[in-house]
Amino acid sequence: MISDLMSDSMRAAGLGALMKGAGLVTRFIPIPQPTLLIGPGSSGRLGQAVAGMGHSKILIVTDSIISKLGLLKDLTDALSAGGAEYVVFDEITPDAPIPLIEKGIAFYKEHDCDAIVAFGGGSSMDASKAIAVSIANPKPLRKLAGYLKGLNSPIKIYAVPTTAGTGSEVTVAAVISDPERQAKLVIVDPRMVPKMAALDPNLMTGLPPHITAATGIDALTHAIEAFVGNWCTPYSDGMALSAVGLIFENLRTAYRDGKNLEAREKMALASTYAGFAFTRANVGYVHAIAHQFGGRYHTPHGLANAIMLPLVLKYSSPAITRRLALLAVRARVGVEGEDTDVLAQKFLDAVDALNHDLGIPLYLEALKESDIPALAKAACHEAHTGYPVPRYMSQAVCEDLIRQALPPKAAPGAATKPATKSARKTTRKPA
Repeated sequence: MISDLMSDSMRAAGLGALMKGAGLVTRFIPIPQPTLLIGPGSSGRLGQAVAGMGHSKILIVTDSIISKLGLLKDLTDALSAGGAEYVVFDEITPDAPIPLIEKGIAFYKEHDCDAIVAFGGGSSMDASKAIAVSIANPKPLRKLAGYLKGLNSPIKIYAVPTTAGTGSEVTVAAVISDPERQAKLVIVDPRMVPKMAALDPNLMTGLPPHITAATGIDALTHAIEAFVGNWCTPYSDGMALSAVGLIFENLRTAYRDGKNLEAREKMALASTYAGFAFTRANVGYVHAIAHQFGGRYHTPHGLANAIMLPLVLKYSSPAITRRLALLAVRARVGVEGEDTDVLAQKFLDAVDALNHDLGIPLYLEALKESDIPALAKAACHEAHTGYPVPRYMSQAVCEDLIRQALPPKAAPGAATKPATKSARKTTRKPA
């Protein structure tokens, strides 16, 4: 065991030079924080504020479902009342694919806009950031991927999240998809952080339970990976622990009773706190693998994170036992003074139980055995060149971990979700 951990540490140390650029951005470069408007009706209050900013015309970036449901009304009514002109680009689809972002860029130019309101889930947020960077730095989106690839400051962005998961309203990154290469690209620039964001629980009450579940575990993943990674700070720890506490207290309620405004608001806060945490401390293998699932299979990011989170945590647990124990106390599944190993296991079990209660599947139905080597190779490259992972994972280990998410080769009709918590515990084993 000791020799294995030493070997892991030596490999991880050898990656230090590659990760230096990422560390400079997330740990040392100042990161702006948006003004937050919180509570029912805050999207309208954001519209009032933006209307007074003196923009000539505002581009609202969203998706067709949000547009058809009328969720923009409070915002657009406030903009109109304040005399602000706006246009709506409502063609964003999941994963924010490059062709649609390019269409949004052309739409922005065609209508002579000078600011953006990102309205929706993570894809609308990420597309807005990519549009904002590209307008200020006109070059192919693929060349903007990476850290600080744009010379000029992005166009001003304001944000109204309609899910409690991505935290993109406060983060320095935009994740977009490249359909041609079946890959995801990450653009990182602290100047992309929105100037103002509205956390309006009224916009989230109509979310289907499965989306509430997946986005909620997405936020939990952000908080946990920020907390257990090697770039954590006292600030990121505080944000991460606050997010974990709020999620364990409110996610089940929001899942079962979507109209509960208090639970929705607290989940929105949790998502934002988790965003603050991972913007400073970054993420890890869960995200690295989830990005590959999204690029190849178009798996929703929150769902991909939810499937992989228990697996990666169990693999990483020997290196993060003390941190897992602290998470257990904050999640109220253990109490201070208990044995550290016992608390750590309680937290691992609590994550399993939460996934179970939210109907998260154990397996990724689209996953194919033949794809696993390429998925693992890409995930390891992403993690080892940008993320402060607490326990190094070779490609072979990563392949074995991903393999645990393969659908079972059982008789037709075999269940993909366990009927009980105990069934779940016996289905998976640590790598």
